[in-house]
Amino acid sequence: MSGPTLDGRPARAGGPTDVLTVASVPSGHVYVRHLSDPLADDGVRRLPDPRPCPAPSDQSVWWPPVMLDPGWVADNHRSFDVFHVHFGFDAQPVDDLRALVQTLRRFGKPLVYTVHDLRNPHHVHRDAHDRHLDVLVPAADALVTLTAGAAAEIARRWGREPFVLPHPHVVDLPSIDAPRAARAETVVGIHLKSLRANMDPMPVLETAAAVINRLDGVVLRVDVHTDVMDPAGDRHDPALAEWLTRAHRRGLLRLEVHDFFPDDELWTYLRDRIDVSILPYRFGTHSGWLEACHDLGTVVVAPSCGYFRDQRPCLTYRNDERDGFDPVSLTGAIVGACGGRPPQRPGRDRRTAERIAVAAAHRRIYDQVRR
Repeated sequence: MSGPTLDGRPARAGGPTDVLTVASVPSGHVYVRHLSDPLADDGVRRLPDPRPCPAPSDQSVWWPPVMLDPGWVADNHRSFDVFHVHFGFDAQPVDDLRALVQTLRRFGKPLVYTVHDLRNPHHVHRDAHDRHLDVLVPAADALVTLTAGAAAEIARRWGREPFVLPHPHVVDLPSIDAPRAARAETVVGIHLKSLRANMDPMPVLETAAAVINRLDGVVLRVDVHTDVMDPAGDRHDPALAEWLTRAHRRGLLRLEVHDFFPDDELWTYLRDRIDVSILPYRFGTHSGWLEACHDLGTVVVAPSCGYFRDQRPCLTYRNDERDGFDPVSLTGAIVGACGGRPPQRPGRDRRTAERIAVAAAHRRIYDQVRR
């Protein structure tokens, strides 16, 4: 499924009378920042994220999004042409989302919604996110999603046909072509971050450790945030912390405990510290992490849940809420990842061309919903 067709008109040439202003929720997220044309003015201006109150110390923080407040829309409706929702409504009461939609309608402002998540990776249960989707998907004047698989699910569940546009690059364009570090060994990485709700890491860790320790020249590196290992941490998991510490001491894996990687350190990790990245998810839809691996030439072993395999080339293993975890398929995927050729990197030129096309497609969508 390719989604509805745009009319093929080029975006209008930028100019002072041709600027289209979008209230993007948010505008500071890397995905949204990379929807603009990197080489020319595409005629789209995205409002900066209003700072939440009380204002966080980090100027880049946009959560919770102020623009989702119907009162903000009522006060600022003259300052934008299109309202575009991406992320940030996780904690929004359903009635408040309905009020937001009604306020947009009252002031004649079209709503575009990009369906990034059909199953929220931060929610243990899907009910709350489903209720949000039941408000946003039917109400949107246009829908966008990232893969044909997600588009098919949206069509099946709501009878709506979204535009399918690829995820733009995540890594900054100047860094995309940086060479990978040469290593004698193959490093398979599992990054547990701060244990999002969609992670059940123990079966994946135990299987990966058993397989990798039978492979010559292959090592397992496990990264985890400090708050998981520290008994005083908000996300402390004593059983997992004990298992990781014991496995590290036995030489089954290399354990790296640290806080959140800033972008430049994350790119270094994906490009120069590991060769293969296993995503230990049991539910999800799409992945910015997968996209960064694609940019940098890191092999991805992704679960069968969601639409990761539709998003970018990857090896897959069975791990989902319906059928559970299959160690045999993960074993095969790891062996294939370690024994196969390195993936072809898209390169800066191709990623630039893709981003230009995605920017132009968004401009055409915005023009259409304003008609």
